[in-house]
Amino acid sequence: MKKTYPLIVEGKHPERVLEAVKHDIRKYFKRERARVLPKGVDFWDFDCKVGLDVDSAEVCKVGAVVDTVGALAQGGAASVYVEILCKPGTWVPAPVRETPPPAALGVDGADEAL
Repeated sequence: MKKTYPLIVEGKHPERVLEAVKHDIRKYFKRERARVLPKGVDFWDFDCKVGLDVDSAEVCKVGAVVDTVGALAQGGAASVYVEILCKPGTWVPAPVRETPPPAALGVDGADEAL
């Protein structure tokens, strides 16, 4: 989705327009996540950009898209550009960490009393 949303619409309250934009963005994420996953894919991932226009759009995380749009609206923007591109994602397990020995925890013998 590559879309420029107007935030100032004649005859409509700006807060309601902003809520409609946020709703449309959330609805897009929900619709894309509901699609059937191809074989070998664990989840749908997204590349997101938000800005005042196409040229000034900056990369942001999925969870920050709606907050960034709200921040731009609070700054007095007349419109906001949102780019959300869906891509397949695979889960990568975290590396196994070794637990440090109890003496390295720096508890000063508190573990020995238990």
